[in-house]
Amino acid sequence: MTAMLMASAAVFAQTPPRGPSEAQAPLALPTSASSSAPSTSAASHKVTHRVRRGETLSAIARRYGATVASVRAWNGLSGTAIQAGQRLTVYTTRRAASAPRVSRVAAQARALREAQEPRFKTDETGALVPDLRAEAAIIYNPATGAILWEENSQDQRSIASITKVMTAAVFLESEPDLSSEVVVQRSDVYRASTTYLRAGYKVSTGDLLHLLLIASDNAAARALARISPYGSAGFVVRMNEKAAELGLASTHYADPSGLLADNVSTAYDMARLIARAGSDERIGSIMQKQHYTVAIGRRQINIHSTNQLVMKGDVDVLGGKTGFIRKAGYCLATLLRLPQGGPQVAVVVLGATSNAGRFWETRHLFNWLSTRAQDLFGTPLEAAVN
Repeated sequence: MTAMLMASAAVFAQTPPRGPSEAQAPLALPTSASSSAPSTSAASHKVTHRVRRGETLSAIARRYGATVASVRAWNGLSGTAIQAGQRLTVYTTRRAASAPRVSRVAAQARALREAQEPRFKTDETGALVPDLRAEAAIIYNPATGAILWEENSQDQRSIASITKVMTAAVFLESEPDLSSEVVVQRSDVYRASTTYLRAGYKVSTGDLLHLLLIASDNAAARALARISPYGSAGFVVRMNEKAAELGLASTHYADPSGLLADNVSTAYDMARLIARAGSDERIGSIMQKQHYTVAIGRRQINIHSTNQLVMKGDVDVLGGKTGFIRKAGYCLATLLRLPQGGPQVAVVVLGATSNAGRFWETRHLFNWLSTRAQDLFGTPLEAAVN
C-alpha cells in the first residue's frame, strides 16, 4: 500500500501546475557584462527545472512567469531547442509554485489513512454494522442465496470492467479451443484505453482470456467477442440474454469491455454473477493468478493482477474482478473463502472513491463478517486480514 502511495506521489510530483494567464514582468539574472541583460527582482529566487518530454521553452517560461528571452539568457541558449532531461536555471517569484502538488499528495495520504480505518454505525436493532464509504456494497452467501449485509445493493450503477466477467462466461459457452491463434485487428485496439496488445499481434484465445481477467485488457475483450460464434454485435446480445437467463434482472450490457457507462448492474446481481463465475474452474483459476506471461513471437508481455487482494495474497480469493471508469467509480467484485476453510462469500463494492478504497472496503466487510461468523454460519472464525 505504501508503494502505491509513493507511486501516486511521484505522478503528482511530475505534474506542473498551470500558470496564470495574465502577463507578468520578465525576471532576469543581472550580469556585469551587459546592461541590456535581463534582471531579477529582489523577491525572485533560483529554480532548477528539469525538462520533461514534450515540454517547450515557452511553456517553461510561462510556468515561472518569465519570458523565453530571459530563460535563454539565464542558460546561454542561442535558440529555443531543448531536450528531455536537460536542466535549466530559472528565476521566479512564485515561491508557492509547488504547494498545489504537495497538498494533493497530502490529501491522498489522508484519504488512504481514512480508508484503512474501518467505520461502523448502529443499525435499527442496535447492532454494530459497517458504515460504508462507497456508493453500494453487499456480502452475499452463494450457498443459501442469503444477503448477509448490504447497503444500496439494489441500486443500478455503471459497473465498468466487472463487465468482463460476463464476457468470459459467454465466450466459454461454446467450449472454444483455447490454443487457437487470433490476429489482433485495428478495431480491437482502437481507443482501447487499457491494453497490452497491438494490431497484428498473434495471440492464443487462452492468452486473451488471461489478459481479460488478470490485466483487464479491453482489446482482449473486443477480440474475444469478435471471434466468437456471435460476432461482435451478436456477442453483446448474447451477454444480455445470459444475464436474463441467470435472473440478473437489473443488469444490462452495452459492450464486452466495460468502457461504456451503459454497462449497468447492481451489487446484488454482481454478487450472484461473481459467485457463479468464480466457481467455474476455467474462470476462477485465471482470476486467482498474480502474474502471467504472454509470448508473442520473440516478445514476452508480463502482466499482473489488477486485484490487490490477489497480489497481497493474505485473503483466499476464489475469483474477482476490478472495474473503473469515471461514471462507475472504483469497483470490485470478489468471491472469497472465510478463514480456516470457512464458507464462501461474495463481496461486491461499487462506487468507491479511490483505487485503494475499494480493497480496504472489501477487507473491512470481510473482517466484520468474520467476527459475526458464529451468528451467521454457526462457526467462530478469526479475523481474515489485518
